[in-house]
Amino acid sequence: MKNTRHTALKLILCQLALTATLASCDGNEERNTATGTFEATEIIVSAEGNGNLLQFDISEGDSLKAGQQVGLIDTVQLQLTARQLGATRNTYASQRPDAQKQIAVIREQLATAIQERDRFKRLVDENAANRKLLDDAASQVKVLQRELEAQQSNLGNTSASLNSQMSTTDIQRYKVVDQLDKCHIKSPIDGTVLEKYTERGEFTAIGKPLFKIADMEHMFLRAYLTSSQLYNVKLGQKVKVVNDYGNNKTREYDGQVVWISSTAEFTPKTVVTGNERADQVYAVKIAVKNDGYLKIGMYGEVKLN
Repeated sequence: MKNTRHTALKLILCQLALTATLASCDGNEERNTATGTFEATEIIVSAEGNGNLLQFDISEGDSLKAGQQVGLIDTVQLQLTARQLGATRNTYASQRPDAQKQIAVIREQLATAIQERDRFKRLVDENAANRKLLDDAASQVKVLQRELEAQQSNLGNTSASLNSQMSTTDIQRYKVVDQLDKCHIKSPIDGTVLEKYTERGEFTAIGKPLFKIADMEHMFLRAYLTSSQLYNVKLGQKVKVVNDYGNNKTREYDGQVVWISSTAEFTPKTVVTGNERADQVYAVKIAVKNDGYLKIGMYGEVKLN
């Protein structure tokens, strides 16, 4: 009887020890892991022009390159406006005076008048001519000099006005050219088309969403860490990320901590942690290179050690 009781007591003690060990392991595992969902950089591309969508040949799931043209908005009216502004500029340019040619005659007259004045001055100095002739010649030089200055000023003002009008026209034309460029719908990043909001042939307007694209190659796991977990985490830290498909099917990836929230928040209802719902946590983002299996919204886990 004593042996039976002794054996039973040993079994109970072993079970208690095993339970304590498992509980300790589970506690350590919870402290060293955090959960969250995968996300990607998503961009909604909107129209930057008004008009009919003449071309828009993309489908959901298409892979696009940054700068790749995927659509075209009608540009006829803008092209006509650009040509009209170009013609207006040419008109202003043709009206600019040729200052050198227009003042050449006055310059010749002034040069002749100066020669006459100098000649009369020599004659007067030699008492071979009346001083009135010198005064008249000097007066003629002054008249021609003032006429030359007035002509130069007038031509300068005319040229400045026409140059200003040409500059204004150029600015207007640059604006139209910019609008023409924005009619060519392009992908802003390398990525995958997630959603398409319009079709070719529809009328679009500035600000109307056209499609959504996401960088699916470089994804992030947004997880939430408690204060105690955050103690051992820093930017740039290498971690292991596990993608959980359910039914014990997982994939493991190398990850790097690229962002840690500076503000605490209450644990989101969609995230399960070992603490109470009222506990405060910090959001972190772990960058992961996608091998093609990761999808937006999938459940994942980060191993801190």
